[in-house]
Amino acid sequence: MKYFYSATTDQSFEEAIDTVTALLKEEGFGVLTEIDVKETLKKKLDVDFKKYRILGACNPEFAHKALTSEDKIGVMLPCNVIVEEQDDGQVEVSAVNPVASMQAVENEELPSIADEVRSRLQKVIDRL
Repeated sequence: MKYFYSATTDQSFEEAIDTVTALLKEEGFGVLTEIDVKETLKKKLDVDFKKYRILGACNPEFAHKALTSEDKIGVMLPCNVIVEEQDDGQVEVSAVNPVASMQAVENEELPSIADEVRSRLQKVIDRL
């Protein structure tokens, strides 16, 4: 099973971030965290890296359901979505497949929650 879904876009890097953030919102997700990997690697290691941003997306309804079913599931939250600029100038957006992640957890309540989250994240990717 693939652990992520992705699509490319001809939008600029910043436009892609704005678009994916708006699409996530339409699916009930907010972006709780944003990590600028390029900036962090430059600051910490003084290395140059491509534009690469990690968006920590969370749907409060599903997060609550998952946390009440399995209190340690927070180690797998939020759902990460990455936006990265490719060498050819295109921008690739990838989202985690929570179904793949949840296979490691032995809790029969989680697969249905993970599948709904997967469906919504996949819709975001498919609409790019």
